[in-house]
Amino acid sequence: VCLGHQCIGQIYGGDVVRAPEIMHGKTSLIEHTGVGVFTGLPNPFEATRYHSLVVQRDTMPDVLEITAQTADGLVMGLRHREFDVEGVQFHPESILTAGGHQLVGNFLDRCR
Repeated sequence: VCLGHQCIGQIYGGDVVRAPEIMHGKTSLIEHTGVGVFTGLPNPFEATRYHSLVVQRDTMPDVLEITAQTADGLVMGLRHREFDVEGVQFHPESILTAGGHQLVGNFLDRCR
């Protein structure tokens, strides 16, 4: 979540840069691919964002795939193509994130 998502992007070769707009306690519609932690979630869904940095889309390494984004193309979800590594930029634990409990549940199901 958030910083962890950014770390995944950075570790595998992406750049973490300043977001075009600081998003602290603001919501956005998130479009997703329906895989991994996004399984069964509405598409799009509203999520709460608390960040000023993002993984820059055009520096995304081939080993990572983008699994979620905002309407304007900012990366909101990514996952490794081979390893069970996945991150989200927004905050699923926030009360303003629709389907946040389901997203966390999807993650926990993978840990069992």
